[in-house]
Amino acid sequence: MEGVSIDALHRREGLKLQRFLRRLLENPADAADATQETYLRMLAALTRTNIEHPTALLFRVAHNVALRMRNRQRLERTLFAATTDADLAGIVDGYALPERDTIARQELKRLAAAIDALPPRCRAVFLLSRVDGLANGEIALRLGVTRNMVEKHIIKALLHCRRCSLDFF
Repeated sequence: MEGVSIDALHRREGLKLQRFLRRLLENPADAADATQETYLRMLAALTRTNIEHPTALLFRVAHNVALRMRNRQRLERTLFAATTDADLAGIVDGYALPERDTIARQELKRLAAAIDALPPRCRAVFLLSRVDGLANGEIALRLGVTRNMVEKHIIKALLHCRRCSLDFF
């Protein structure tokens, strides 16, 4: 579809999109944030490629944004759940050993060096996947490559890390 604009898409689908996201997220503030993120991603997509069915893509992007927000919120609730002093003491005792700290720093340095050694596009795909947690389709859309190419870059990066004796992934 030629000449699709975010403004026209927003006027035509904005209210439906907000209702859709409110149903998924069950929170008007989160739905508003997800709406903005969706339009930002759509704007990026529209500047890179010609989109045949922008409404369908809009709702797919919104669905992915909402899922990502829910997953992040679930993770944050788990990470920041109330703990007792005994729980905290157990965590501290298990990780306070200087040897573990030194080993962890060394492994982190090796991982960083291995990732830095990747070709730029491969490194970008790998970081978007493993650090930012984006789905392969989202990475493809963001970088303007095919989903198949994203998968090849991830496989290449994982094999490289394994060759560097990094069993993190």
